[in-house]
Amino acid sequence: MTDGYTADEMMTVAAARQLRDGTACFVGIGLPSTAANLARATHAPGLVLVYESGCLGAKPDRLPLSIGDGVLADTADAVVSVPEVFNYWLQPGRIDVGFLGAAQLDRYGNINTTVVGGDYRDPTVRLPGAGGAPEIAASCREVVVVVRQSRRTFTERVDFVTSVGYGDGPDTRARLGLRGGGPKTVITDLGVLEADPVTCELTLTRLHPGVTVAQARTATGWPLAVADDLATGTPPTAAELTALRALQATVRPAR
Repeated sequence: MTDGYTADEMMTVAAARQLRDGTACFVGIGLPSTAANLARATHAPGLVLVYESGCLGAKPDRLPLSIGDGVLADTADAVVSVPEVFNYWLQPGRIDVGFLGAAQLDRYGNINTTVVGGDYRDPTVRLPGAGGAPEIAASCREVVVVVRQSRRTFTERVDFVTSVGYGDGPDTRARLGLRGGGPKTVITDLGVLEADPVTCELTLTRLHPGVTVAQARTATGWPLAVADDLATGTPPTAAELTALRALQATVRPAR
């Protein structure tokens, strides 16, 4: 706890601030959904939330438990088929921002949500899988990743590339024919990383209040690049914390 807020709250607020009013956001469940709904409850009431279940313009009054949560369909402007969401809205580049989580992330923003351990058939951990994340990473105009930072999550190389970031360098996305802009920003519980415009390597550009570069480097499984003009982020406001805690209080306990 720092000055009345936690590292997770700082991360969620920082992620919410990335979203602009009036844009369309393809939302993953978990931290990305919390941040997107916080943005809509605070500075971006016109944010259009799109979930891969086919809910367009969802306006949930509580945090959804999954993409199939009924509150999304109940509050959506429209509910369409899953193929329509992907074929008409996502793949042609009609979505401004994709908001994703990750189990592992590497220096070029490649995401693993499939397996941990080198053997796909007999992994150390089998993760939930891809879902719509590969298409979101491929086709959104930009991607924001929200993930807690540690050597377990920030790895030199992901064990499995579920969703392509920048592959192994600047030319990968063009070579693969990927329409979207890739993972421009990564928000963690320690700070903010952005893809270098030349190398595409994730670079630390902003620290959260009270966090040091040494802490960020210790929590990273590769030699972390740090921006020359490294900044310190703004703490959450009272209004942001109130809205976030109100959202989190609506989560229904598992039965």
